[in-house]
Amino acid sequence: MFEAFTDATGWDLWLPLAAAAVIGFAVAMYVLMDGFDLGVGILFPGAARTEWRDAMMVSVAPVWDGNETWLVMGGGGLLALFPLAYATLLPAFYLPLTLMLLALILRGVAFEFRFKSEAHKPFWSGAFHLGSVVATLCQGIVLGAFVEGHATVDGAGSWGWLSPFPLFVGLAMLAGYGLLGATWIVKKTTGGLQAWARGVAERLVAVVALAMAIVSLWMPLAAPEVAERWFAWPNIVVLAPIPLAAAVLCLAIFVGLRRGGEDLPFYGSFALFLTGYAGLAVSLFPNLVPGRYDIWQAAAGPASLSFALVGVVVMIPIILGYTLYNYHVFRGKVRPEDMEGYH
Repeated sequence: MFEAFTDATGWDLWLPLAAAAVIGFAVAMYVLMDGFDLGVGILFPGAARTEWRDAMMVSVAPVWDGNETWLVMGGGGLLALFPLAYATLLPAFYLPLTLMLLALILRGVAFEFRFKSEAHKPFWSGAFHLGSVVATLCQGIVLGAFVEGHATVDGAGSWGWLSPFPLFVGLAMLAGYGLLGATWIVKKTTGGLQAWARGVAERLVAVVALAMAIVSLWMPLAAPEVAERWFAWPNIVVLAPIPLAAAVLCLAIFVGLRRGGEDLPFYGSFALFLTGYAGLAVSLFPNLVPGRYDIWQAAAGPASLSFALVGVVVMIPIILGYTLYNYHVFRGKVRPEDMEGYH
């Protein structure tokens, strides 16, 4: 099945694939789970009333830190399972990754201080927003630079990630996370705040659809191998369901919002992100560092992979279990009495 990509056989073939699936799963979970609470922070200044902003923050307060577990698992897993890729990518993106982590720390502090410091509440509201925007922008820039291959071409200490494509992906990520945040607010709130978020989500779904279309055209134009992957026969027929599904989901989200839906827009936005993620995987597979290392070249030895994957098999169900329980406990709408506990 994978002979076209590697000469590896047996465990040397399948262990790196299993490890790549673990990293891919962790990254996807982080983007989905932390994406909507970053989106809430991105939209924060647009909420017209203080009580609306209070409700927005309370809606994600019980879950935001648990959502970031997946970031730790993705980064730590990359070091353990693909040390060669980790050693290449981290130096290439030191500055945006450092800014991202500092921004996540800033917004984490803002969660704790905003409700406790009335005198400095505007400052901490700004910190929550700024941390969310910077973290999201940096994630998009790193993704765009990774796809363009700056980790390979420029190496450590370069500024290649400031080129147009990474910057555009960063802006697109702001719109995407904003859509997740807006549909989360629609799901978790009522009244004027919900109506405002519904209007924001309707506009953002159009922006996200346009951004996905631009990125989908930009990548093949910039990388001939990506164009060959998508547009060669019969690939163009086999892979057509991915962009078609994205278009259908954008329409479904918009119609769901217009018809007063609450669950469909949120989970539809999740599915839309997954179609984009699937398209990215199709474009890059089997490269783990585009232009330099594929999955098998970057993987740790079989003994290390076997040891690490045993731990993953134990830990992922535990993480999923407490995540599901947490969301179950804090299900339902944000109520006024919920906000009292944060003052």
